[in-house]
Amino acid sequence: MFRVDKNKTVYMINNKVMGEVDYPYINDNTVNITHTFVDQSLRGQGIADKMMNEVFKYLRKNNIQVKCTCSYAISWLEKHSEYHDLKVD
Repeated sequence: MFRVDKNKTVYMINNKVMGEVDYPYINDNTVNITHTFVDQSLRGQGIADKMMNEVFKYLRKNNIQVKCTCSYAISWLEKHSEYHDLKVD
């Protein structure tokens, strides 16, 4: 189950956080994706990709721009051109 809120998206199994994406606000309409984590036991199952997709759907829905300092987020965004309009430098 994914839980998306203002500063974090988490993936939970049995009430335990098994993955997360952190995105603190830079200003009122821009966040910085700073951290992506997936529990070692779930690696290779596409969880990080699904979390990132949930994050970007949330950002688009709320008209929030994004800066990425997390290397995974940077590479994910490069591969998903449908979200390039959200990126700021």
